[in-house]
Amino acid sequence: MKYNLTYIGLVGIHIAIGFLIYLNRDIAKIYFLVAVAVFLFRIINIQKELKTYEVLKACAYFVGAEVLFRMTRGSLSYEAGKYIVIFFSLLGMVYKGISGKGYPYFIYLMLLVPSIFVASTTLSFDANFRTNIAFVLSGPVCLGIAALFCYDKKVTIKQLNNMLLFMVLPIIANTTYVFFYTPSIKETLSNTASNVAASGGFGPNQVSITLGLGMFIMVTLFFNQSNSLKLKIFNLGILALISYRAVLTFSRGGVITAILVILAFLFFYYRHSSIVKKNSIMVQFMVLIVCLMITWTISSNHTDGYIDLRYANKDHLGQSKEDLTTGRGDLFMYELKGFISNPFFGIGSSRAKDQRIELEGQGNISHSEVGRLLGEHGIFGIIILLILIFKPLYFRSNNKKNYYFYAFLGFWFATINHASMRIAAPSFIYALALLNVTHEKRPIHRKQIKE
Repeated sequence: MKYNLTYIGLVGIHIAIGFLIYLNRDIAKIYFLVAVAVFLFRIINIQKELKTYEVLKACAYFVGAEVLFRMTRGSLSYEAGKYIVIFFSLLGMVYKGISGKGYPYFIYLMLLVPSIFVASTTLSFDANFRTNIAFVLSGPVCLGIAALFCYDKKVTIKQLNNMLLFMVLPIIANTTYVFFYTPSIKETLSNTASNVAASGGFGPNQVSITLGLGMFIMVTLFFNQSNSLKLKIFNLGILALISYRAVLTFSRGGVITAILVILAFLFFYYRHSSIVKKNSIMVQFMVLIVCLMITWTISSNHTDGYIDLRYANKDHLGQSKEDLTTGRGDLFMYELKGFISNPFFGIGSSRAKDQRIELEGQGNISHSEVGRLLGEHGIFGIIILLILIFKPLYFRSNNKKNYYFYAFLGFWFATINHASMRIAAPSFIYALALLNVTHEKRPIHRKQIKE
């Protein structure tokens, strides 16, 4: 009961934060500074055995809050979310060290360096070298640092669930802000393209990813953190509201990714459960499906069927679009040409965007981290991808207790292939897959034998 009240109280506080930021965006700056100070204070002062857990909670919180801070200009810089995850992870290393078995991620970080030297000779004169390099490499560096810290760190499943809770709280604040920013969706609709106005006045792709992550976390809370019927209904209600706003961004990537990782989580969660628990999961799953179907129906009605056309890859006139990837496929092929022309060292960090500016007058940012790694890093990019894919799979072969593993890895891979690594979420979620998760043993109560 105490947990329920604390949890509901935290949700209420973050709903209030979202509303207050809507009333005055300057409050976002205060929120940012207070959050940094609180987590830093807790990390420094908490007992040593809990420092790993506290660092991960801090990182999780800012991963969930990153897009809210970006859309309200509450953070000190646009890339502050990634830098904070890097800072807290490095602080965690100072206190708790790193595992020697995680050395491939050190190699991974070193393999990013050659592209910087190549870029110093290939970037155009007008390009801002520092800004361009920081933009494309902050995500990969964030992943490498977080992975080094997380690798084989022991956490309990309860602690991992609490990390996810801390991640979703600012996402709830973000959802609240978006609701008040655009209460009526119909006024913003003119076609089936991604909708900035319905996304809090910010990039629909990033908002969709964040809200999709919120959908996934709320599903996990619904299945394994709801210890009463009232709490299940409460969590289901929040899930419906987050899902509704995620769909209304008209950016499909975050929602589709959420569905995929939810299915991955449920599959392994079901396999890990007892027979009695499996029956309960099946009932909850049916309730979840009904909830999401109702949410979709409401979304369809509120958009006059435009959202149905969007997910059917049709325009507002009902005509099928030729390109399912909305230009992402062309960008990937362009980056692949860079790899073919410079297979050993690549064309250098940020050079792909720089070339598009020179040739077309505008530089569309890469949507595929895979294509960018190949084009800008050459053969080093191939080695990087091999490390990122096979190292966690090898780790999994010796530690199969984390039933979130494939959901985390799936979130990373799906996200970097439709939105690259623009936000910290795919980097940190990838690192969570490398945690050594333990399950608490339930105490056995034995009756005393009376003599």
